[in-house]
Order: sequence, then C-alpha cells, then structure tokens
Amino acid sequence: MNKKKFSFSFSNRFSSHEKELFVKRLSFLLKAGIPILQGLTMIKEQTRSNKQKKVIESLMNSVANGRSLHASLKRFRNIFGDFIINIIRIGENTGLLHQNLNYLAEELKKRRLLKRKIIGALVYPIFIAVTTIGITTMLIVFVFPKILPILKSLNVPLPITTRFLISLSGFLTNYGFYVLGGLIVFSAGIFFISKLPKVRLFIDILIPSIPIIGQILQNYHLVNICRTLGLLLKSEVTLNEGIKITAETTSDMVYKKMLGKMRENILKGKKVADQFENYPRFFPILITQMLAVGETTGDLSGSLLYLAEFYETEVDEMTKNLSNILEPLLMIFMGTIVGFVVISIITPIYGVTQHLNVR
Repeated sequence: MNKKKFSFSFSNRFSSHEKELFVKRLSFLLKAGIPILQGLTMIKEQTRSNKQKKVIESLMNSVANGRSLHASLKRFRNIFGDFIINIIRIGENTGLLHQNLNYLAEELKKRRLLKRKIIGALVYPIFIAVTTIGITTMLIVFVFPKILPILKSLNVPLPITTRFLISLSGFLTNYGFYVLGGLIVFSAGIFFISKLPKVRLFIDILIPSIPIIGQILQNYHLVNICRTLGLLLKSEVTLNEGIKITAETTSDMVYKKMLGKMRENILKGKKVADQFENYPRFFPILITQMLAVGETTGDLSGSLLYLAEFYETEVDEMTKNLSNILEPLLMIFMGTIVGFVVISIITPIYGVTQHLNVR
C-alpha cells in the first residue's frame, strides 16, 4: 500500500478525544522513562480500533528506522495536524518531549471541552424546536384526520384557522413523503454547497452578525487562535511560523484569510498589534491592547494565553446564559404552535355548543 493511499484511508480516524488520549498516554510513558518505541508499542496494545492500530504500527516502524517522532507523524498530517506535530518537534529538539506532550494534552482537552460546551448549548434549542415541529406534524397528519369528519358534520362555517389546518393536513397526508424527500435533498444540497470555499467564506463573514450565537462562535475561534499561537510562541516557534500554523488549524475561513494577510505584513516588519487592529469587527480592542502590551514587555505568548483564558471564560458564561435566554422563547414557540392546532380543533366545536338549545 503506497503512502498516499494509506494516509487517505486513515484520515480523520482519530477523534479529538482519541488524539488527546494518545498524547497524554505517550507523555505519561515517557515521563516514566520508557523509550518512545516501547511506549508506542504499549499504546498500540491498549488500542481497540484495528485501523488506529495500523496508524500506530506505522509510527513504530518509522521510529524503529531511526526517524524522529515528529517526522514520523508528518506522514499522518491530515490526522494529527501541524499544531500537534510542531509542539512535538519543539519538545524533541529541547529534550522536554514529555513536558510538551503533557501540556499539549491539556490544551487539546480544553479545546475539546470548549467545543462540547458550545455544541451542548446549541443542541438544546434545536432539539426543542425539532420535537415541537415533529409532534405538531404527527397531530396534523395522524390525529387531525380522525377528528375531521366530526368537524365537517357540524354544518357550520369553520374558522379560518381550522380551514387552514384542514388544507395543511390534506397536503401533508397526500404529499408528505415528497415533502420529506425534498427536505432531505435540500438539506444535503445546503450541506455540500456550504463546503465550497467561497460559500464558507460568505457564511463565516455573516456569523458575527447572528445575535448571541454569533458572538459565542466568534469567541470560540478567538480562544483557539490565541491559545494555538500563544502555545506555539511559548514553545519557541517563530512568530512567522506560528501564525502560519494557526491559520492552517482554524476552521473559520475569514480568520484564516486575515491571519494570512497579517503574516505577510509582519514579515515586512509591521507590529503584531497593528495587524489585529485592522480588523476590529473580528478582533475586539482588548486583543489589540493586550498584544501591544505583550510586544512591549517581550511576552507576546503570555498575552495570547491570557486572552485565550479570558475569552474561554466569556464563552463559558455565554453558553450558561444561552439556555436562560432561549428557554422563554422556546416555550412561546411551543405554546404558539401547539395552541394553534388545539384552538383550530376546539373553536368550531365550541361554536356549535354555544348555539345548542337545551330542551
């Protein structure tokens, strides 16, 4: 199996948590005085996934042939990424590999937990909205048709809400599968279109404008950018190389493009803080001020890591408050949808009972 095919076959086989565990286990083993090759062998024996075992086995063969760990990892750049590879490279060059691996594991953990917080905050409102729409659809498609003959037998003018519900029920009953298929095709189309570079760039430009959620996502990217660049600089990676790696590791196309332009200007001798100041919509004034202080004191990495902690706290607070903000809105949404269906059914029945003569 050639190199290109092997790398492609095992791309993205390690989740964020699995990469974190791999780095942490290797750090622990090296700290205990176990050689890298033996450590990789022990990790392989603990791994259950056959395909992950083959990746580790390839690393073992490369290390056994005299290559360094970071050079061996470059074959799987699409799995581990430049960030992990360069931190390990610096650790090997300085003789502090186990310390760098341990610190790297902690940073990967922070990144994973931060991502999980954001996903958890967004899943709740999406789940409520989808559940509400699903229950309402079931009422309209399965329950309402059984009540419909009763409503038609009343021989009274039906309210506009009831007539709308009758039309909607008939449409979904007759064309429901077509609607569902259309939604699936439409969603798949949106998903694939959103992967196009120009579309992704357009979406990423709009994200900061989205109320609440846009701010959370923007802060999430700021945390990752500041933490990645700060850690790289702390590990004695050059500023030029650090910005390049940071740009490659960020998933936001806007930040990726801006970091690329910053790198070009910094290579021309311009100050780092001034480059961030050129994009006030995406980099708040606090970042510019802290980076200016970092450049003045010669501790740019410290300023970046401080900013990462600051914005991580901001994300944490915002995700906690998101449920409190959205919960009343979700309850109103649920009440409106379900209430509309109930009123549409009860109103004509109530109207008839009001005109009944008791004999």
